[in-house]
Amino acid sequence: MYRIFIVEDDRGIAQAIQEQAEMWGLQAKCAGDFRNVLAEFAGYDPHLVLLDISLPFYNGYHWCSEIRQVSKVPIIFISSASDNMNIVMAMNMGADDFIAKPFDQSVLIAKIQALLRRTYDFAAAVPVLEHRGALLNTGDNTLTYEGEQVSLTKNEYRILLALMENKGKVVSRERLMERLWETDSFVDDNTLTVNVNRLRKKLDAVGLQDFITTKFRVGYIID
Repeated sequence: MYRIFIVEDDRGIAQAIQEQAEMWGLQAKCAGDFRNVLAEFAGYDPHLVLLDISLPFYNGYHWCSEIRQVSKVPIIFISSASDNMNIVMAMNMGADDFIAKPFDQSVLIAKIQALLRRTYDFAAAVPVLEHRGALLNTGDNTLTYEGEQVSLTKNEYRILLALMENKGKVVSRERLMERLWETDSFVDDNTLTVNVNRLRKKLDAVGLQDFITTKFRVGYIID
């Protein structure tokens, strides 16, 4: 469950946001000590911060700067001081968005959810390695080229992954065999050659000629 930290000194507004967030399945906490916002932030470890500009003791810009020194957590400013100067200053301080008061609660929640998705769902996306238009998806172990999916065995995928991870560098035969042994599959020198040759044929068949280059007595390279 995503945690939202609400730094807003108007208790009515803060509690209304908290209740709305919880209705949408989010966990929310309102700041209680405006002298020690950073300590509360660290203790709660939120996924997103809602931050007003006008606060007791120190303003929102101060706390935005303090948070940015220790975290890249998304920050949305919520303030009635919504003139261009304040919006620009908020963004320059490290904010990700600015919502002017008064605001519609449903719009606020929609913006929170969108920012959470962009920050965390995409960040967790499965890496895709690319070379010459070939896309190796490390999530489902598939290779795609010009819309055509290439079927790979476990060993072929491991070989291609090792080479694409080290694009531009020679990967020794010994290192490739070590990668294949990680799957509890014993591979000798001859078996490695057979697997590389089969992989090359599959790549050639879809138009990826000379995708893997042999470095005699050293290993293989994707360049």
